[in-house]
This record gives sequence, structure tokens and C-alpha cells, in this order.
Amino acid sequence: MKVSSILRAGLVLLLTPLTANAVAAPASLAASAAKVGKGTGTITALDPRAGTVTIKHGPIPAIGWPAMTMAFRASPPALLKNLRAGQRVAFTAKAQGMNAQVTAIRPQ
Repeated sequence: MKVSSILRAGLVLLLTPLTANAVAAPASLAASAAKVGKGTGTITALDPRAGTVTIKHGPIPAIGWPAMTMAFRASPPALLKNLRAGQRVAFTAKAQGMNAQVTAIRPQ
């Protein structure tokens, strides 16, 4: 019985680092999956209250996006101040999975 307890304790100590790494791995993979790219386009919709902007943009190779129209969350929302629909803009986007944010935007 004493040997069994010792073996069990040793097994727990041996597997603890593996379990901790397995739990941490998805978070670190998700963090590394974020991609940043620069694009240009035209604002088609703007909702400063919700902190979103919809941009019809050209391809953004750094993120792997073709030309499309999509909505972005502005981070921070104050980026949208003084912008309007129909305006041409240059912007920086950060994408992680299906989440996309505009982290910088300026009229062209």
C-alpha cells in the first residue's frame, strides 16, 4: 500500500508539468495566430456608438484576405471620430480567427 501511494505521488509529480503545458498550449497558439496587416478601402458604414466600421477593402496579403467588404470593431472606438461613410481610408487590421479589429485608421 505504501509503495502504491509513492508511485501515485510520483506519477502526479511527473504528469503535472505536462498537464500544465497542455492547458497553456491553446492560449499560446491562439495568441500567436493573430495576424496584422495594412489595407486601403472605402468606408461603407460607420457606427461610432457600437464602435464598428464597415470597409470595402482591397486584398490584405499579410492576413491572407482577398478584397471584400467587412465590418471591424475599432480598438479603441475613438479611432472612428471624424470619419464618415464614403471616405477612402488607409487602416491597420488585426485578425484572430473570425475576429477582426481596426487598430489604426486615417483618411487618404
